Amino acid sequence: MCGIFGWALGAAKRQDRQTLIGLTDLMFHRGPDGSGYWLHETSDERFQIGFGHRRLSIIDIGGGGQPMSSEDGRFTLIFNGEIYNYLELRQELVALGHRFRTNSDTEVLIEAYRAWHLGAVGRFRGMFGFALWDEAEQRLVLARDAFGKKPLFLAELQGGLLFGSEIEPLVRFPGFSRAFDAEALGHYLLNRYVPGPLTFFRAVRKLQPGHYAVWQNGTLKTTRYFTPPVATTMPEVKSFGDAVRLFEGTFDEAVRIRMRSDAPFGAYLSGGVDSSAVVATMVKHSTEPVRTFSVGFRETEYSELDHARAVASQFGTFHNELFVEPDAFMEHWSTAVLRRGAPVSETSDVPIFMLSEMASRSVKMVLTGEGADELMGGYAKHRAERWIGLYQWLMPHLLHERVIYPLVRSLPYGMRRVKILALAAGERDLVNRMRVWFGGTSVAEAEAMLGRRLSATPPDIYPYSSGLESSLRRTLFFDQTSWLPDDLLERGDRMMMAGSIEGRMPFMDTMLAGVVARFPDEFLTGGKGGKTVLRAAMDKILPQSILRRKKVGFRVPVGEWFSGPYQDFVQDMLVSESSSVARMISGPKLRRLVAEHLSGRQNHEKVLWSVINLEMFLRAFKIAT
Repeated sequence: MCGIFGWALGAAKRQDRQTLIGLTDLMFHRGPDGSGYWLHETSDERFQIGFGHRRLSIIDIGGGGQPMSSEDGRFTLIFNGEIYNYLELRQELVALGHRFRTNSDTEVLIEAYRAWHLGAVGRFRGMFGFALWDEAEQRLVLARDAFGKKPLFLAELQGGLLFGSEIEPLVRFPGFSRAFDAEALGHYLLNRYVPGPLTFFRAVRKLQPGHYAVWQNGTLKTTRYFTPPVATTMPEVKSFGDAVRLFEGTFDEAVRIRMRSDAPFGAYLSGGVDSSAVVATMVKHSTEPVRTFSVGFRETEYSELDHARAVASQFGTFHNELFVEPDAFMEHWSTAVLRRGAPVSETSDVPIFMLSEMASRSVKMVLTGEGADELMGGYAKHRAERWIGLYQWLMPHLLHERVIYPLVRSLPYGMRRVKILALAAGERDLVNRMRVWFGGTSVAEAEAMLGRRLSATPPDIYPYSSGLESSLRRTLFFDQTSWLPDDLLERGDRMMMAGSIEGRMPFMDTMLAGVVARFPDEFLTGGKGGKTVLRAAMDKILPQSILRRKKVGFRVPVGEWFSGPYQDFVQDMLVSESSSVARMISGPKLRRLVAEHLSGRQNHEKVLWSVINLEMFLRAFKIAT
């Protein structure tokens, strides 16, 4: 696990080694164990190739340094991530006659590319963002893993290309334009995150998940190599028992290969079904107690620590806990925004950052439960999507708009989930319904806030383009191609690496995704709480109190903090003379939201969180709007 940065620059843009070092080292937190730098001229001397690398040593600690060049000097690689099936690939390559000097997955990646060229990317069972220079072909290959667990940002400049694991090194490049992307602002308000390939910088784009890009002679061409199996695989498994057995075997292997490490590791344990299933499976493959880490709050209604303790006790883990206090949360918040390179979408980002700092004192890698809901249908929206089509067929649109929704909208704030369900049930446009589920602002509300018309068309229509008949599978496809890479997985990478720790996610295994895609809809959402196959697989392993408890998500009491000890902070961020947001968003609208929240008349926690984070982002990156 590492941080990479580099460039392919024309003659007029060439830079020295110190610039490469300085920009790469902005990601020291991603790789405090070592560094490497490489400058190279193309054969025609028209372009300069620069590679910078920060290393967090987990596999082949002594021999896996980067940039790594092949023995014959043809290939040079910088790589962020892990190839979990590298031992199996290595055996296959040895049988083909390839030789290895190290025990690292980095060298396996190089030799896999030598053997299978761009087809190698589809063979990797892992998470990665890498850059490989092919001297013979005079081309630069950039690639990002199937689900987008690892980031890769690109900036095409006049006369060159920049790329990196984080945005900060790119925008700090000499002469780089930090022009703000107003289109991204509208999408941020609608989604609560910036959907790819956009970022808040006009010049910076995300390489989308499941894509590789080839740069050659100053031209960049991007290709999709992966489509989530939920969109391409027929639900052919007829027996629920067979489905459970298929899941158990593949999930067990997904966990086992993610325990490959030459450094100490553990697991993040929330006390929910997903992380508990990961820990239970790790225990099967560990000869010593698994180290587990949990985070919670003094406010007991927001804390799941009791549930995590129950799981830790059952499996005899070496358990560690972190209580998040408001002051510590505030101290870490601005750094979290800087590391993310964007406004922090979820309140849980900051506690995960704090937990990662704590965990990194004793381990270098953790397994987590991210992705289970998006793979196996764990959200209430997944169960609702199965009957929304019927509701819309039975319920005339005007009746819903004029009678049903106004009644629901008058319900108190505590019925917020019912309100979202009612709004989503009446929304016939798939794009807008996906936004509704995550509680973003409506198009009308966002336009009122900004005082201008918005383009509600997504920057990448792919997440909405599956054409699947099953509404559940359409939603899962969207989750796996937009919500996950641009929000939850982005959080997982940036917040864990901000604390210098690697996160591995067994539920985001491509082979597991292929197996689950073979299950019919009712095997996923047919039972209470969804993830029916997962719950059945864990029925004799996890406590019933864990399997049957209601899903609550990881919530942070920021609403109470905003209206309590941090009222002045909210005022400064949003309505003071120094606030940039106050000049971007309708002043009367913003003042009303703040006044209603601080007085307790309404709870505007989500929208206030979004706009405060926007303000913090603008300040962190010194962006003029």
